[in-house]
This record gives sequence, C-alpha cells and structure tokens, in this order.
Amino acid sequence: MNRFGHSFRLQIFGESHGASVGVLIDGCPAGLAIDPGSFSEDLERRRGGGQGTTPRQESDVPRILSGVFEGRTCGTPILLAFDNLRADPDAYESIRHTPRPGHADFIALKRFGGFADYRGGGIFPGG
Repeated sequence: MNRFGHSFRLQIFGESHGASVGVLIDGCPAGLAIDPGSFSEDLERRRGGGQGTTPRQESDVPRILSGVFEGRTCGTPILLAFDNLRADPDAYESIRHTPRPGHADFIALKRFGGFADYRGGGIFPGG
C-alpha cells in the first residue's frame, strides 16, 4: 500500500506528527558511496516555513539506521528515518472528525476505515 517499484523498491513509513517519518529503500547494489550531506539540496526543497508549507521547522537530518556501513551501501535494505522533534499532535484534536479541504483526510478515513492517524494528515501530510 505504501510501496513503490519492482527491482528498486521504496516503502514510506511514519506519520506527520508521529515519532518519525522515513523510507526503506531496497534494491541498491552494494558498494555505492552514501554521504548524508548530499541529501541537503533535496531536503531543502521540502523544508517547512515557505509559502504553501507547514510553519513547523524540523531539522530534517536523516538517520541511516541500516544498509550502510563505513559510508557505502551493503546491498541490504537501507532504512532512513527523520525524527519529528517539533510535532504538536494535540493541535489536531479539535478537527479529528472534520476532513480539511485540500488535504487527504477524507481519503485516509475511507481507505483505513477510521483507524488512520489523523494528526497533521498522518501518512499524507500536506496532501
């Protein structure tokens, strides 16, 4: 449901106001050089605070939890996590049962039968 690809596969996880969000990447060959600093330009494009984005400012520092050793891919799945350090899940309690226009709240309600994390759009933040 949250997986993309066949030979090279991506699976997203986490919720906007949960402990973290991230991606599991499978299908990378062993030996590729990985520098977490090289993600900075891509992460800057999605950083909050700009027009049409959340005002919440997160550090967006990726934690590589597996699949990389001594700066190179191991050939095993790579797990990247981004901690939500400034999440405010209580801010969404008042609109828990009211889907927001322009967001995927109603879709999540239907797709997950009312069990989705509603805080900040859950798995569909900003969407």
